Amino acid sequence: MSTYSCLIIDDEELARDLLENYVNRVKHLKLKGKFSNPLQALGSLKDESIDIIFLDIQMPEMTGIEFLQSLPESPAIIFTTAYDKYALKGYEFSVIDYLLKPFNFTRFVQAVNKATELVSLKNQSNSTQERPKGDFQSSEILTVKADHKVFRIDIKDLIYVESQKEYVVYHTKKDKIMSLGSLKSLEEKLPRNQFMRVHKSYIVSIKHVNSLEGNELNLGEIRVPVGGIYRNHVVQTLF
Repeated sequence: MSTYSCLIIDDEELARDLLENYVNRVKHLKLKGKFSNPLQALGSLKDESIDIIFLDIQMPEMTGIEFLQSLPESPAIIFTTAYDKYALKGYEFSVIDYLLKPFNFTRFVQAVNKATELVSLKNQSNSTQERPKGDFQSSEILTVKADHKVFRIDIKDLIYVESQKEYVVYHTKKDKIMSLGSLKSLEEKLPRNQFMRVHKSYIVSIKHVNSLEGNELNLGEIRVPVGGIYRNHVVQTLF
């Protein structure tokens, strides 16, 4: 399992200690530092690669929101605050989750799972960009068994794929083919520089994406939902 580095920034000592305790209970999290104000954390961000920051908002020297505005590139942010009035601000800054104090360990883990999944997606995207061109040819064929037949699907004709319980539905320019399978196994087969997971039930062909409207991707006359944990990755990669 991958390990994810994190920072804690909170001006309350009890809050920092509680978060440290929670972080230490999650094996795939590695705490790189805890700070009472954001200015102290800037050095760690320059020296270390940080995946996740647990960030308080109301702090005396610099607020969490001001700190976010100062970062050229932000890690995955989880707000930890006693004030629910900042939830909308969190949405504006594409914050992964919003933990309202006091929160328990279960709620903490839910937020961590969202953050680590996004970081994992971002790392996959970076790996794809570094891959030498020519790893996948546009004429690559998927072989799919359905209706007692074997279909050959040219991936350049594949618009999107959706999951329907134990089935996977392949939507091409001309056909719709339903076959037993899972999106997880299919995601590993499809070239990552041409296809993207945008929802727990959808993978889309990047070249067919026209626009993003709210939480839906426009693929010509087709609209595909974007899941909450995938939205940041979709926006940063495609728009």
